[in-house]
Amino acid sequence: MEAWHDSDEFWATFAPVMFGEDRWAAVPYETDQIIARLGLQPGDDILDLCCGPGRHSLEMARRGLNVTGVDRTVSYLAQARQQARLEGLDIDFIHGDMRHFLRPAAYHGAIMMFTSFGYFEDPAENLAVIQNVHASLMNAGALMIEMMGKEVLARIFQPRSWSEKDGVLFLEERKLSKAWSWIDNRWVIIRGGERKEFEISHWLYSAAELGSMLNECGFDQIEFFGSLEGVPYDHNAKRLIAVARK
Repeated sequence: MEAWHDSDEFWATFAPVMFGEDRWAAVPYETDQIIARLGLQPGDDILDLCCGPGRHSLEMARRGLNVTGVDRTVSYLAQARQQARLEGLDIDFIHGDMRHFLRPAAYHGAIMMFTSFGYFEDPAENLAVIQNVHASLMNAGALMIEMMGKEVLARIFQPRSWSEKDGVLFLEERKLSKAWSWIDNRWVIIRGGERKEFEISHWLYSAAELGSMLNECGFDQIEFFGSLEGVPYDHNAKRLIAVARK
């Protein structure tokens, strides 16, 4: 049976929900924070793993960084490449699987944004992703992972929610399992007279659990923040941001 994250139909169907105008509008500010947290300079090499349609890849290239964007979805990469051509940006967009991408000691920094980590049911596969990123970083290189942390979700959890924009109705149902380590989501989108539904599932991590994984993979300087702005990861945290340095 095909995993949800290997479905081209899933990524095409929910692109308007995941990558709407508000998400694109936030990119310049988010990129400011990424550069600040990772200590990047123009000319540095950066890996955008699970780059999607290239939101951060494009903006980082505009800032003078040498960008490699990796994603499994061909249509997203085509969109990103087209925009890069329009702007004259030289970005290395690669169609690849995050579990296998590796370029030894090639990057000053790497990012995995928007809860793009923890998709694989076998924990060893998720660990392999971090191990390969670690190997792909130069000495003193840094990785940023941005996700919904378990502690944050516990504070705001709702079993169901819905939203509507531009005539598109999006419904989501959530169930927790494996002692608060796994979440099953049912996503439903209704556009015009068409209704589509997908089941998506992934691991949930606390800061301590994510930190243990990063440490196991060789990162020895690990910091956690509650937002991209670098505020503490405490009871007011909005997201879980991990910055891990070799």
